[in-house]
Amino acid sequence: MTLPLRPVSTVGALADALRSRVLSGEIAPGTALPEQEIAASYGVARPTVREALATLVHEGLLRRERNRSAYVPEVTLADLDDLMYVRRPLEDLMAQAMAGHDVPQAEAALQRMAALPADAPWSETVAEHMALHEALVQAVGSPRLERLYGVLAAETRLGLVRLREVYGDRDVLVREHRELLDAIANGPRDAARAAVAEHLSHSWGEQRDG
Repeated sequence: MTLPLRPVSTVGALADALRSRVLSGEIAPGTALPEQEIAASYGVARPTVREALATLVHEGLLRRERNRSAYVPEVTLADLDDLMYVRRPLEDLMAQAMAGHDVPQAEAALQRMAALPADAPWSETVAEHMALHEALVQAVGSPRLERLYGVLAAETRLGLVRLREVYGDRDVLVREHRELLDAIANGPRDAARAAVAEHLSHSWGEQRDG
């Protein structure tokens, strides 16, 4: 049975547009997003803007403080180091559980990433990258691991904006994740764990040196 398509609301469309600009790096960290300016730019009412911004604040892509416009938070190199410090043990648990197993949803995300056109917005690469890693964690079948990992999702997405220059060639990113999924699927457990550790430190390590 084919389900009817649901129209995208104006709030949803505006949230999608702003999310794409944040994740592409077009809206730089520290940039304020005054409601009146956004309403004028997109030709929508301020309540629509307020709801769209609230969506992105809830996702962690924007922050809003009392008597201030919403803004894009800065993810510093120290933040990235701390993020990896917390992500590594969580993804190590994933590697232990999934060693020797294929994860079709992660494979599908990698295929979508590889199929993106050369001029696709970086935000689309970020989305597939996150889909791949989240699929690996979800495949473990631990609601608590999934919940803990989900808490880090927004900062990870914002951090990936900083990797845009490192991965100017998307094929490099695709190849690294191909190697990661192969290491997990082929096992053994120690090899899968080592591959995950190397993958996480490699990506952010290059950025740290740059």
